[in-house]
Amino acid sequence: MSASSDKEQDDVPAAPRDYDALRALLIERKPAMPKRLAQVAAFAVDRPDDVTFGTVAVIAEQAGVQPSTLVRFAQSLGYQGFSELQDVFRARLRERWPDYDERLEVLRRRAGETQGAHALFGDFVDTAVASLLRLRNTLSPATMDEAARAMARARVIYLIGQRRAFPVSAYMAYALSKLGMAAVLVDNLASLGPEQALAATSDDLVVAISFTPYTALTVDVANAAAARGVPVLAVTDSPFSPLIQPARTVIEVAEADLGAFRSLSGTLCLAMALCVAAAEIRRKGGGGDTSA
Repeated sequence: MSASSDKEQDDVPAAPRDYDALRALLIERKPAMPKRLAQVAAFAVDRPDDVTFGTVAVIAEQAGVQPSTLVRFAQSLGYQGFSELQDVFRARLRERWPDYDERLEVLRRRAGETQGAHALFGDFVDTAVASLLRLRNTLSPATMDEAARAMARARVIYLIGQRRAFPVSAYMAYALSKLGMAAVLVDNLASLGPEQALAATSDDLVVAISFTPYTALTVDVANAAAARGVPVLAVTDSPFSPLIQPARTVIEVAEADLGAFRSLSGTLCLAMALCVAAAEIRRKGGGGDTSA
C-alpha cells in the first residue's frame, strides 16, 4: 500500500502556478484523463471565468460532475484541493489589473494595523478605483448598448434592489424621473414588493440588481416578471447568479472589496451611465415604440 501511494505521488505533476501554464497542461493531458476529469478540464479551458467566480457546488453542476470530482481533478494536477487550483484562475484576473489589485492585497495584509480614518479613506478610494477600472475593461459595449436600448424602449422601468443593492435602484429611480422617464422603485415597504412590481407588462422593463448573497425577494420578483413576459435586465456579479435565468440582458459587475466591505463605485457609475444613455436614446427617438 505504501509503494502504491508512493507511485501515485510520483505520477502527480508539479502544480502550475500561473494560468497559461495550467491551461497548456490541461490541453496536453485531457486526452489521457478519465472521462469525468476530462469533462472538468474541458469546462475549465472553455469557461475560465465560471471557474474563477463559481462555488464548488455550482461549478460541479455546470460541468455535469459531482463536487468530489472537482477535488479529485485538482489533486490529479498537484494541488492540495480545488480552492488552490481556483486561486490560479483568480490570479489571472489580478494580472489584468496588477497595480490596483496588488495594492489591495497589501492593504488586506496590514488590516490589523492602526491606520486612522484618513488612511482608511485612502484604502477605500483605491478599492473604488480598482472596481471602476475592472468594470471598464470587462464590460461589453454591445451589452451596455443593449441594456440602454431596453430601458429606452420601456414604457415604465421597475427597479428592484434590496440590502446592499438598494442605493443603486434608488438612485436609478431618482435619475430616471429627473430625466423624464417613468420609473417605479420597488422598495418593498410593508412587504409589498411583489405587489409593487405586479403592474409591469411586456411593454415595461424590470431592472433587478442583486449580488452575493442574493436577495430572495429580488430573484422572486424577476422570475415572476419574466413568467408574465416582462423583459428583465439583471445587474449581478456572477454567471451563476440566480438572476441569469429570468433576464434577457445581463450585466456582470465584480466589485473589488476591502476586507468584507465591497465597493459600489462601479455599479453606481454603471447605473448613472445607463440612465443617461437611455434618456439620450429616447430623446433621439431610438428607443422604439414606448406607448402603452
